[in-house]
Amino acid sequence: MSSVRPERGRQGRLRGALVVIGCMVALGSGLVALSRPWRASSGPVRPRIVSLNPCSDAILAEVADPDQILAISSYSKNPDEASLSPAAAARFPSTRGTVEEVVALQPDLVIDGAYAAPSSVTAFGRLGIRFETMGTQRSVADTEADVRRVAALAGHPERGEVLVRRMETALAAAAPPADFTPLDAVMWEGGGIVAGDDTLIGDLMSRTGFTNVAGREGFQQADLYPLERLLAAPPRVLMTSGSGRALHHPALAALHETTRADMPQNLLYCGGPTVIRTAGWLAALREAVRRGEKNVSGRKPADERGLAERGLS
Repeated sequence: MSSVRPERGRQGRLRGALVVIGCMVALGSGLVALSRPWRASSGPVRPRIVSLNPCSDAILAEVADPDQILAISSYSKNPDEASLSPAAAARFPSTRGTVEEVVALQPDLVIDGAYAAPSSVTAFGRLGIRFETMGTQRSVADTEADVRRVAALAGHPERGEVLVRRMETALAAAAPPADFTPLDAVMWEGGGIVAGDDTLIGDLMSRTGFTNVAGREGFQQADLYPLERLLAAPPRVLMTSGSGRALHHPALAALHETTRADMPQNLLYCGGPTVIRTAGWLAALREAVRRGEKNVSGRKPADERGLAERGLS
């Protein structure tokens, strides 16, 4: 599970953005207001925020006041991949992350992922706009730290603690029985890459009754995991996410003792509140394997009602 996605269309627009901004300053447009530390308020100070990352989008939707969120990332408008539900994403405008779009919104704070475009970081710094990045989420502890940090930046640290408690409750509910023997599993993504060692999804797998085979074998995040290796030493469970010829190769039909399951992409990329849903999905898959099901591809391992009854939806 990664906290970032490839950045698109930012760096090439920086020069034009700075030209436009320079013209606005020359015309006395009042961009000096963008460098103010925070807005005056008779109550607690709450920054107005633009989020450029789908993972910070999902956290902010939980911990910030709606009127604090000026825009979320365009990634969150894709229902197949977004960590936010379509209904939640529809509440907010979105940007493609260009400097021009962000400056026009006049935020107090911009939040992005760990791999924010350096050109954008430089531009926001020149304009006096506070810019913060989340860390790389390699474990549950990492994502809990991000939740607390984003909540504090939004001015609502107590909401971060509430979300962390919900995550921990969901993980406890999704844990396997004490005498359960972990199931060997491979998390195979589009292009044949794996979630290897030191990854959030690997941590979640281990907490819900699975052994991350790729991590055990020394594979790292986004390493290629050959089809031949899967066929030579089939795991008990093969989870796939995304698209690609390898993930649906006809040879996989020979894995008669392997349970197949397609994980929705929107469970794979982010931590924060997504951990709650991912833990429930993994726990439901574990139970499907225990019942002897061999193929849950194309459908959920358990229905939504079953997850809700266990507090995992």
